[in-house]
Amino acid sequence: MTLCIGSTGTVRHAVIRSGCSVRATGAAAALVAAARLGDRVGAVVSRGGRPDLAGDALDQIRTPTLPIVGGVDDVVIELNEEAFVRLNGPKALEIVPGASHLFPEPGALEAVIGHAARWFARHLAASPAGPRRTTENTQR
Repeated sequence: MTLCIGSTGTVRHAVIRSGCSVRATGAAAALVAAARLGDRVGAVVSRGGRPDLAGDALDQIRTPTLPIVGGVDDVVIELNEEAFVRLNGPKALEIVPGASHLFPEPGALEAVIGHAARWFARHLAASPAGPRRTTENTQR
């Protein structure tokens, strides 16, 4: 399932940027789209995603990207860590302690929601000058 929030356009002289929240293999599709569309995608959040499937597009991504992975999902953690180093835009990697791949554990999805909401608030904020440019490049 993919949920895209926001829209690209002008509202009272403020630019609103689009963000995509995806899971599983949808992460690769969102990242390929971000590589192709550039600034038209304002942020990507993936939950338990497979960014590795985006292939060479990973090296072209400048879109703020937040992979969120369950702390006991060792294979997906490794895949996300390998893809993470190839991203060129603002990025962070969140690992939810004790969570498995589908995040069914108590509080796990709430943690995902909190991380995603903060990422979107930070990177999709409207600005009279247009899309924000950031130099953030954090690692966790």
